[in-house]
Parts: sequence; structure tokens; C-alpha cells
Amino acid sequence: MTRIGRVERTTKESKVLVEIDLDGTGTTEIATGVPFYDHMLDSFGKHGAFDLTVRASGDVHIDVHHTVEDVAIVLGQAIRQALGDKQGIRRFGDAWIPMDEALAQAVVDVSGRPYTVHTGEPDVMQGFVVGGHYPTVLNRHVFESLAFHGHLALHVRVLDGRDPHHVTEAEYKAVARALRAAVEPDARITGIASTKGTL
Repeated sequence: MTRIGRVERTTKESKVLVEIDLDGTGTTEIATGVPFYDHMLDSFGKHGAFDLTVRASGDVHIDVHHTVEDVAIVLGQAIRQALGDKQGIRRFGDAWIPMDEALAQAVVDVSGRPYTVHTGEPDVMQGFVVGGHYPTVLNRHVFESLAFHGHLALHVRVLDGRDPHHVTEAEYKAVARALRAAVEPDARITGIASTKGTL
């Protein structure tokens, strides 16, 4: 079974291509025009063991918001496409990731019902910009867009942390690890992991 999603999206604000192989080895090719976001998406692919290609161009001269959010939208769509009918997957996944002083937890249900809970980021995240270009206030936008368009229930909690870089990286890695666990095939499940018979 090939579980690859490939989605392109073009608007007046951005042009985005995402390709993801859920059964990859963590090979990534990322270019969004937002260096720290590239770093986070690279981590997402590596720690999710997803082969991930992201190519995006957008109006970053105005603000990186459009490009960052649009990439998350397309990534969610590509994940949903790659999952197909979701037969035989574990469905649920969770991960705890430390990054020095930071600790983040992510829990995923590939439920078909989009929902996001994002809590615990320190107040400094509301006004901090990593590398002079990535506002950490966008983290919630990324996770909400990913969950909505991927049809995921996603909970992300920050339990500790003071460095916005570390907090953000712990969150992205936790989401990647939790999603990796949730989409993995389970040999004991022959159909859909739901009493409803559909996800």
C-alpha cells in the first residue's frame, strides 16, 4: 500500500506544494522562504519518519503569516489524502518531547473530526520572533490549520519552557512523533479502528 499525498495550492498570497510519504524514512526537502519554519518542518519530517517535500513561495516581504499558515493547510490536506480510508491504522498517538528546559506533549486522534487544543506556552511566545522572521504566535495557527485540514483531533500542551525556540521545537517534534504513532499500521486491526466503521 502506498500512502503518499501530494497537494498544490495557489492563491494571491502564496504558492505551495507539499508531498508526504507516511511510510518514509525521514528524507526531507524543505524550502518555504522562512528559515526557522524550514527547520521546524525538517524536524517534523525527520521525527515523524515521513518523506516530506515542501516548496512554497509567498508574500514574505509583507509578513510570513500567509506562507506559514498556507503551508500548514496544504500539509494537512496532503496527510489526509495519504491516509486514504484509514484502514488498519492505530488511530491514536501521543508523544512527550523534551528540548533542554522545554517539555511538550502532543496527542493525536485521526478521528475525521477536526479539533485543536493548544495550551501552556509561556507569555513571551506572544511577542517573540525567532531569527527575526518567525513569530512564535503562529504556532497555534500552524497546529489549528494542520488539524482542521488533516481532519485530526490534536492536543498540544507545553508543560515547561522559557526559550521560545526550544518550546516551539519541542511542540513540532511532539506533533510529529504523535502523528507517526497514530498513522502507523497495526497488524491486529484489519479494518477501521472505530465502532462506527468509518473515520
